[in-house]
Amino acid sequence: MIDVLKSYRKIVAKKTMEKIVAKAERISDKHILCINSTFQGGGVAEILDSAVLLFNEIGVNFGWRILHGNPDFFTVTKKIHNALQGEDINFSDRKKKLYYETNRRFSKFTHIDHDLVIIHDTQPLPLIDFYEKSQPWIFRSHVDLSTPNPEVWGYIKRFIKKYDHFVVSYKKFLKKDLKLPQNIIPPAIDPISQKNKEIPWKVVYKYLGKYGIIDDKPIFSQISRFDKWKDPLGVVNVFERVRRKTDCQLVLLGSFASDDPEGQILFEKVDKKAKKSKYGDDIKLLFLENDFLVNCLQRASAVVIQKSIKEGFGLTISEALYKGTPVVASKVGGIPSQVINGVNGFLLGPEDNEGFARYVTKIIEDNKLRNKLGKNGREHIKKNFLITRLVSDWLDLLQKYLL
Repeated sequence: MIDVLKSYRKIVAKKTMEKIVAKAERISDKHILCINSTFQGGGVAEILDSAVLLFNEIGVNFGWRILHGNPDFFTVTKKIHNALQGEDINFSDRKKKLYYETNRRFSKFTHIDHDLVIIHDTQPLPLIDFYEKSQPWIFRSHVDLSTPNPEVWGYIKRFIKKYDHFVVSYKKFLKKDLKLPQNIIPPAIDPISQKNKEIPWKVVYKYLGKYGIIDDKPIFSQISRFDKWKDPLGVVNVFERVRRKTDCQLVLLGSFASDDPEGQILFEKVDKKAKKSKYGDDIKLLFLENDFLVNCLQRASAVVIQKSIKEGFGLTISEALYKGTPVVASKVGGIPSQVINGVNGFLLGPEDNEGFARYVTKIIEDNKLRNKLGKNGREHIKKNFLITRLVSDWLDLLQKYLL
C-alpha cells in the first residue's frame, strides 16, 4: 500500500495526494460496488483496474464484479452500443428479452448489500430492476451519446430513470430528457501502470524489435481495438496517402474486448486491405493485448492518430500525449478535451483522409513542430487526465450520497 502511494507521489503534487486521502477518510466505513461486462480489453476495464485498486489503497472499500453473459447476449449488447452511437439496428422483442433475462439471471447469484452501486455502460444496466433498492445507484456511460438511435435510447432510458445519478465523459453526452442529476467525469490514465510508466529508450527499441518493428523509418500508429468506430480501414487509406509523400511505416496495434463479437471479422478485413496495398511491406498489424508493447510503440511513434467515427473518449490519446507524442485525431466525442488543435496535435473531421495525411506528414517531417506539440501534450495530460484526478472527482460525487 505504501509503495503504491509513494509511486503516485513522485508524479502528482503532494498537496493533491493529501486532499485525496482526506476525502477518502470521510467515507472509509462505506462499501461500494462497481459492475461492468469485462475485466480486460477496452478503456472501461482499464480504468477500473487502476481506479478500484487506488480507491482501496487510500482506504475506501471498492468491489468490482463482472456481468456474466453468453455470446448471443454480447452480440445484442454490441448492437445496443452501436445504436447509442447513432446506428440503425433491428431491435426485436427477442433481443430485448435476451438482454433483460441475462441481467435477471446474473442478479440471482450477485448479492448486493453495499452502500452504493456504480453500473458501467449498458450491459448490466437493467440489474436495478432485480433488487429492493436500499442504496444509491449511479449509472456511468462511457459511450458517445450525442446522437443516439431514438428507439434504442427510449428503451435504455427507462432503466436509467431508475438511477440516482448519471455520469458521462464529455459535456455533449449530457441528456436534457433525463431529469436525474448528471455529472461529467472524464476518464483518465494511470501513470504508474505498465502502459504508461517511464521506459529507457534502449529498452523501447529492443522490445519493439521482438515484434518486427524496426526503427529504420518514422512510425505512425493507431493503437485501438479493432472496432468499426475506430475506422482502422480508414487509417490504412491515410497511410497510403502519407507514404506517397514521405518514407514511413504504419503500425496498427489492437485487440478486441470479450464483449465485442465483431472484432475478429474487422481485423480480417483490415489484414486483407493491408496485404493488397502497394505499400503493404510498410504496414504492420499486431493483434494482441500487451500493455508494455503499447507503451513502447506510443513512445517510438513520430505521431499517433485516432481516426474514430464515434468516440466516448479515447484513452489511447491521453496515453500518447502523456508520453510526449503528438496526436492527429477526429473531432468527435470526448477527443477535443484531450487534443487542443494546433497546440498538442490536430483535429479533423473523421472522413477527412486528405487532412489526416497532410498533418501526419507535416509532423513527421518537422522535428521542431513535433517536439513542441509533444511537450504541450504531456503537460496537458498531467494536469487534467491522470487517475488521481478521476479518483478525486468520484470522491466528491460519492460524498454527496454517502455522508
